[in-house]
Parts: sequence; C-alpha cells; structure tokens
Amino acid sequence: MRVKKSFFNLIFWIGLAILFNIYIYFSMGSKPAMEFLGGYIIEMSLSLDNLFLFLMVFSSFNISLEYQERVLKYGIIGAMILRLIFILLGIGIINKFHFIVYIFGIILMFSGLKMMFHDDNNIDFNKNPFIRIFKKIMPVHDKLVGHNFFTRINRKLYATPLFIILIIIESSDVLFALDSIPAIFSITQDPLIVYTSNIFAIICLRSMYYILNRLNSMFKFMRYGVALILMFTGIKLLVLYFNIEISVSISILIILIILLCSVLFSLIFSNDNENENLRIR
Repeated sequence: MRVKKSFFNLIFWIGLAILFNIYIYFSMGSKPAMEFLGGYIIEMSLSLDNLFLFLMVFSSFNISLEYQERVLKYGIIGAMILRLIFILLGIGIINKFHFIVYIFGIILMFSGLKMMFHDDNNIDFNKNPFIRIFKKIMPVHDKLVGHNFFTRINRKLYATPLFIILIIIESSDVLFALDSIPAIFSITQDPLIVYTSNIFAIICLRSMYYILNRLNSMFKFMRYGVALILMFTGIKLLVLYFNIEISVSISILIILIILLCSVLFSLIFSNDNENENLRIR
C-alpha cells in the first residue's frame, strides 16, 4: 500500500513539475523552459544515487520503515536549504571567476569515474567527520527512543541514533550537492531555474525512496547510468574551453538515452537473475 501511494505521489509531483515547466514556457520563453526540463531531469537522475545511499544507511543501522519517515522528512527540508546556499554561492563564484566551470567539469568527470568503479557497500559511517565532531559535543545514546532525536537520562541530554542518521544523510547531501549543482550549471546558471528544478526533484525524493526500497534489486545498473550522466555533464563543461557548446535539447536527449538504457539493462538482468533463482529452486 505504501509503494502504491508513493507511486501516485511521485506521479503527482512530476505532473506538478510539468505544469510549472509549461508556466515557464509561456511566461519566460522556450529557452528557459528547456533549461528547466534539462535541469529537472539531471537532478532527478542524480537523486537516485542519493537514494541508494539512504537505503544503505538505514539498513546499516537496522532502522525500521516507521522510523525512516521522520528522518526523510527533515532530511528533505535540510536539503532544500542547503541547495539554496550552494546555488547562490556557485553562481556568485562563476560570475566572478568564469574558469571555475572547467574545475566543475573536472570534478564531475572524477565523480562519475569514482561512482563507476568504487564499491560503497563497505562504508564505515562512524568515520564520517560530522559524526566525529558531533560526538565530541554531545553524548549519543546507544538505543532508539521512539521517533525522538534527543532524550534525557538522569537530567543529561543525549542524541539518539535517529539523529545520528539525520546528520549522515544531511552531510551526504552536501557531498551530492557538489556533484549535482555543477551538473545543472552545465545546462543553465539562472538561479530561478536552477533552484526550482532542484526543489521539484528533491520533493520527489521521499516517494522515490519507498519505491526504490521495494524494488531495489531491479535497478542495479542505475548507478552506472548516473555515473555516465555525471561524466557527460563534466565533458559538457570542459568542451566550453574550446568554444564547443552542446545544446540543451541534445543534452536532454543524451541523458534520457543513458537513463533508458540503464533501466532497460537493469530490468533485463534482474529478470535473468530471477529466472536463474527459480531454476535453482
């Protein structure tokens, strides 16, 4: 029932983004509308890797679905605030130092290659620098206390593991923003287009998470698709040095082809694995 509800919620938010895109088309013109669509598709694509990390964090700490809801809610609110800060800083830096777009391109290329070949399954979240700093400031209780982020024991305030998970998710979004914000800068540097496309993608995260949580095994090649999208946006920024500009429409087409191919391969190979398991049984 939760997956079904999440699916309809996802359709609703995507529909709302399409309506907003139509509004941009009639109020601002075709070029900003295409830029919003390109930015939205990029952000939705890159959000998938964020969601895979969420799944890994919750499973590592053995957090049940009922407690994940609150963490996701506050995590998404925090992401909206963080993205606004990153976008304003990024645009300000680019306006003063245009060469920074080439540095962004190199970062995106290396991020894509790292995602393609690096295995994140053995990440030790206790080594997260934000967690280390926080534990020096406040003691952490070793057990969950319902949905609470904090609890008092003998008049002393403790953070619960649920709050630690929230810190991990928020700090990971900072790292993902270092990829996603430069990626959308390859499409546009209009602050309104960049931020609204980010917000519409972030709003979908919770619904996408519950769907992915249920169908995780069916999307094992999506990670490689996201990595290729990062590398493509990196190339798109780097070739600007040679006065080569890849149009927004071609960028959208290439990104959609990468996404569709990664989904297709995921479905084909997940079906092969399921058939193989049935034969073994």
